[in-house]
Amino acid sequence: MAHQVQGTAFITGGASGIGEATAHVLAKNGISALALLDVNPVLLEETKKQLLSEYAQLRVAVFQVDVRDEGAVEDAVRKTAEEFGQIDIGVNAAGISGKPGLSHDTELSDWQRVIDINQTGLWVCQRALIRQMLKQESRGAREGRGTIVNIASMYGVRAPSGGIAIAPYVAAKHAVVGLTKMDAKLYAAEGIRINAICPGFVETPMIRRSIESGALDSQVAMIPLGRPAMADEIANVILFLASPMSSYMCGEAMVVDGGLTA
Repeated sequence: MAHQVQGTAFITGGASGIGEATAHVLAKNGISALALLDVNPVLLEETKKQLLSEYAQLRVAVFQVDVRDEGAVEDAVRKTAEEFGQIDIGVNAAGISGKPGLSHDTELSDWQRVIDINQTGLWVCQRALIRQMLKQESRGAREGRGTIVNIASMYGVRAPSGGIAIAPYVAAKHAVVGLTKMDAKLYAAEGIRINAICPGFVETPMIRRSIESGALDSQVAMIPLGRPAMADEIANVILFLASPMSSYMCGEAMVVDGGLTA
């Protein structure tokens, strides 16, 4: 079977959840090198060990990085390009949900933390990836210089219902969609494709407790497919957006939510 992707992928939030699942899916489908960024060094090493045990020829570099630290992000991109030659795929999956609450009860510090990680941090990573990809030679009209996939949310294209109050998260994810569309237009002519994926409820550490406690039962009940997604189901769509299979997609925000927003 022909490989669907090749080269090097750079994944933030790569030690758990959607980021970790994406690392496995990309490795399974042809990626030869991975750079994984996360704030949790223990999970990073565990993920690296598991990947190397499953894919003997895979090369993996890990970086303990907070995406709010632009110097650390730039350094990780530089070291990845130096070690593996270039960066073909960037996946910006780092993010937090933040504290739930109505706006009049939300502290500025809680708002700012979500914005700093989910919005500004993603932009810092995208900027660093674009800077690197602009240095790279194009591999033709369909593969270009590289591709970036941003993880937004179904709440990046709509607001929650059912009493869910997460204004900072919703604002940040809407911003991710806007950033994706803006930079996709600006860098398409340079051979850099940028798209976003907008997942619905996913079985990841970030929301697993809410699912298990029943706090999201009313929301899950409205999903036409009748269940949350598994992380690898989202990773499969990221694979599509990162590969030449989606070579004519640019600036899209693809909703993958089991039909909830249909």
